[in-house]
Amino acid sequence: MSTTRVLILGTLLDEPLNGYQVRRRLETMGADNWANVAFGSIYHGLGKMAEEGLLDVVESSKGGKTVYAINDTGRFEFHRLLMSLWYEIGPIVDPFQVAMTFMDRMDRAHLIGALRFRSEELKRSIAMLDRALGAKQAFGAPRHIDENLRLSSGMLAAQLAWVEEAAKKVEEGDLP
Repeated sequence: MSTTRVLILGTLLDEPLNGYQVRRRLETMGADNWANVAFGSIYHGLGKMAEEGLLDVVESSKGGKTVYAINDTGRFEFHRLLMSLWYEIGPIVDPFQVAMTFMDRMDRAHLIGALRFRSEELKRSIAMLDRALGAKQAFGAPRHIDENLRLSSGMLAAQLAWVEEAAKKVEEGDLP
């Protein structure tokens, strides 16, 4: 299932928008950080969902700014996809786990250096997310978007704890 599809349909629930407006709303919510949304796919997604009968074109100008509105079929699809996201546990896909798979292929000094560097980067990312709490509302994001930031911060904190423990194990010769 495409999370971008859910984001686009959900963004159109309140009013018709063009592709740029959809993108701006998603940026305001920080979707580029927690949803892995490729903003270039928004325009393609809008056109495809219109072809599928989920969206209606309410305005098409010569400047290429097509305005889309969600219709009843699109609302049904949005709610169907939304419920599946709430009730199905999917894999957490993180490229770092690919790197972890091959940690035994690195010499100890490089591995320790990479782990220490990652630890500092994780700390910076967590601090940035913590600073962003509450700030997005000034740009029109709903308050509950902060919960996405808290969840992202918590997942990074879990990775930070693992990285710091792994670094100790590598230094002590217990890993890999």
